[in-house]
Amino acid sequence: MKAITRTEFDFKNQTGKYVGKVRDVYSIGNDYLVMIATDRISAFDVVLPKGIPFKGQVLNQIASKFLDLTSDIVPNWKIASPDPMVTIGHKCVGYPVEMIVRAYLTGSSWRAYKAGAREICGVKIPDGMKEHQAFDNPIVTPTTKAELGAHDEDISREEIISKGLVSEEEYNKLEEYSLALFKRGSEIASERGLILVDTKYEFGKKDDTIYLIDEIHTPDSSRYFYKDSYSSLFAKGEQQRQLSKEFVREWLMENGFSGKEGQRIPEMTDEIVDSISERYIELFEHITGSNFKKADSSDDIYERIETNINNMLARL
Repeated sequence: MKAITRTEFDFKNQTGKYVGKVRDVYSIGNDYLVMIATDRISAFDVVLPKGIPFKGQVLNQIASKFLDLTSDIVPNWKIASPDPMVTIGHKCVGYPVEMIVRAYLTGSSWRAYKAGAREICGVKIPDGMKEHQAFDNPIVTPTTKAELGAHDEDISREEIISKGLVSEEEYNKLEEYSLALFKRGSEIASERGLILVDTKYEFGKKDDTIYLIDEIHTPDSSRYFYKDSYSSLFAKGEQQRQLSKEFVREWLMENGFSGKEGQRIPEMTDEIVDSISERYIELFEHITGSNFKKADSSDDIYERIETNINNMLARL
């Protein structure tokens, strides 16, 4: 299967294009965005050299589903998903921070804790915690929203407000929305036999209204554990069975790459690419509880995407 790693469209009333780590985002006038979830894959803030077939479809369809399932909590940017790899929505001015919610001490937070840190983004973490242990309550650990090629940086609530990145009133609202979204995501995950461990949310503003933007509860933005094995594995001090992109990061680290200067990305063989693609499809089916239907690619994929987008834009 062919992976879609780059798009070059020219839509009617197009006013700009932004190429992110994974998504190509086209501005249509001043009001709308066309977001194409490509098959690019990133880890450690680095875009890897090969794309993963069907990854874009997986991410777009999970995000689209969860945007619909949380629209009663906070308005979101989505208007429609006219193609398996595309969402069209409202153009918002994004806040320069990402809201990360963590319910467990794992991943980068565990690595920092193990190295001696007892505070993450201004949130104090008690002594004596173990890897994958649940916090008493989910915590919010924001990061800066970095430009492509740069690393997101941890930042505290106090720094965000004092630097004028977000006003105190709006930051409190972002935190309230984030925790409410995480609670809903956790409830849905539990119904699927999963635990929502941590995730990130991005927000923007349009006409004085805060909108949830970008992806939500996808394996690229979130980490899941299997609920049925969590307690026994934790009691034995063993690694959790995970549904997330962590397996890609682990493969990279095992092969000597963790995003540091001078390190070389390991070769991505066809076997590795296929296995990652299969893992993403598995993630989709576990997270959504439905079978994954591979998008029809018998005709030109680019032509399909362009036609579906143009048909939708004509109706806006």
